[in-house]
Order: sequence, then C-alpha cells, then structure tokens
Amino acid sequence: MATVSRLDWPPIASVAATDPAMRITQQQSALKNKLDNLENLGINTVFFQVKPDGTALWPSQLLPWSDMLTGKIGEDPGYDPLAFLLDEAHKRGIKVHAWFNPYRVSVNTKPATVAELNRTLSRHPASVFVLHRDWIRTAADRFVLDPGIPAVRDWITSIVAEVVTRYPIDGVQFDDYFYAESAASPLNDNDTFKQYGQGFSSKADWRRHNTQQLIQQVSQTIKQLNPNVEFGVSPAGVWRNRSSDPAGSETRGAATYDEAYADTRLWVQQGLLDYIAPQLYWPFARTAARYDVLAKWWADVVKPTNTRLYIGIALYKVGEPAKNEPDWTINGGVTELKKQLDLNESLPQINGTILFRENYLNQPQTQEAVRYLKSRWGR
Repeated sequence: MATVSRLDWPPIASVAATDPAMRITQQQSALKNKLDNLENLGINTVFFQVKPDGTALWPSQLLPWSDMLTGKIGEDPGYDPLAFLLDEAHKRGIKVHAWFNPYRVSVNTKPATVAELNRTLSRHPASVFVLHRDWIRTAADRFVLDPGIPAVRDWITSIVAEVVTRYPIDGVQFDDYFYAESAASPLNDNDTFKQYGQGFSSKADWRRHNTQQLIQQVSQTIKQLNPNVEFGVSPAGVWRNRSSDPAGSETRGAATYDEAYADTRLWVQQGLLDYIAPQLYWPFARTAARYDVLAKWWADVVKPTNTRLYIGIALYKVGEPAKNEPDWTINGGVTELKKQLDLNESLPQINGTILFRENYLNQPQTQEAVRYLKSRWGR
C-alpha cells in the first residue's frame, strides 16, 4: 500500500477537505474499506509505506509529518495513521510490515518543493533537507540522502528504531531504492568517495559496501529491539545477469548489484534478512527476464539459508496491453497469474506472493484477475 504521491492511500479528495474532522473520517474509512476488501480476498499481510520520502506517517521525533496527509509538510493530521492502521489490520487478523524508502527526500526538485522543505525550519522536527543540507544530493531528478555518509545511515537506522520501539508492527521492509539515479541525473558523490572511500579499489565496490552497512545496521538494531519483528528487502528482480557473473541468472535485465549497488544475494547468504521479496514483474514469455527463470534462481539462493522468499508480482500490469508483454491481457491476465501462483506454490522455497500494488485491486482492467484471486485465496 503505497502512500508516495498518494498512489494507494490516502484518497486525494480527503486532502482537499476544508474541515479537519471530515478529512480524518474520509482517510480512516478509506483505510477500513481497503482492509475489509483485503480480508475478503484472503490477504494476510499489508506492506504499508510509512516513510514515502523525508516525511512520516506517524508522529515522529525525527521526521516532519507527511504532506500526503494534509497537503503540507509538517502539519499534524489530527490522528496517528500508523497506529490506526495497525489497530484495524490486527483486528482483522492481517499483519502489517512498515515499509520505508530509506534515502528519498522528495519526489522532485521543483522550486515549490524547495520552498516547502525550507518552511519546515520553524517546525519540530524540521526536514532533514534544512537540518543537514550537507547530506542532500540530487539523483534521478529528486532530492536524496547520500548513502556514503555514515551519519546518514545512522539517522535512517534511528528512524526505523523509533517505529520498532513504539509500534506493534510485524515487520520492516525496505524497497529497491538504495542508490537510485538515472543517466540524465546521476548522484554526485565524488567528494563523499574522496572522504570515505579509502581502501576501495572502485567507487562501485565502495557504494555496495555502504548499502551493506545500512542493511547490517538496521538488521542488528531491529533484532536487538524486538527479535519478533521481521526485516525484509524488496529489490528489483535481477541480482546479476549470468553474462557478467557465473552465479547470476539467465536474464538480460537491469541488475541491482550493478545499478542500485545492492548485493542482495550476499545479504541472504549472510543471514541479514528474515525474508527477501524480489520484484519479478515479468511474464513467463518475457525472454530478457522470464518469471520462472528468476523464481527458480531465487529459490536456489535461499535454499541453503534461513531467509524466507516471497515473490513480488505485477498486479499493476494485469489487464494492461503491452507490446512486449501481451500475456497480461490474455483471459484478463488470469492465465499468466495462475501460472505464476502455481509455480510459487510448487517450489517449497517460495513462502508466499506479494501483489504490487493495492489500488490495482480496484481497477476495471484487473477485475477478472481479482475474482480469480478471491476464488483461490478468499476466506
């Protein structure tokens, strides 16, 4: 359930409500309706995005309130969305994993965004954008934190710790945004590399080390605070292609090891994660990154370890015509979906399936697939 840009929640109309009480009612009833729907469908876990950027969906001592709730960064929404969701989900027997985007500060770098971030200076807490300007870089046309600065990793760890300490969450999840950059808008961390990169033969190795440090730190912190809280990562589906590493998969896709500087396979091998949830957002027929090839590759990776494997599948593609992936429209996407779920259930190493993302359950193009899921999973 994504909150960034209000993709799944809260409803955009609620933010425009002039009366705060009306806004709260709209947001809370939307969440309850969504949870009723998920319960009906047989969904047992929700990954709720509590930190979509440099803001929070709980009353944090470290981050300002998210503008996703009220339209203004730092404005108190009048209730605690995370506490409310946990209460309502647990009542329905649904687990909640708090989903954090670790490094993103904003979704754009527009002057209006800069002005809004600057305005938080008078609030408590103010945005990291104004408190630690030296931590901020631009990458992929967004403001991000520089993962190479040790204090940044400590700060992210303390944010996770705040939630683990204060809330009865069932898990913590990071998505695939570690080093997120684009060719047109790369992350300029040359000075950080000069300062902290001694002893590394390449910037790429140093970057992977930084990501590794974050995962290690967060993993240890969660286990110290509450060993019952699970820690997982949901990386893009390809670790490395076999063409660049004999241990890689028979694929030709963007590789997290080389592009996000995340050695996700190593984290599994080292036991840093309770689960890994690779995003296998392709059909069986997509030769560059076949669903079955990758699902089996990941099953082999977790086999000798204690890390559980959940597969993220592309609900957002179901029923959508696509030149490279026509399979998503055959029989309303049911044929492809059935193949993927059947494979997941046939491999003992795969412990479950995650749908990306919630609001697509409510779209006209997915309704055949949703009916199928209900017949398969529904209570």
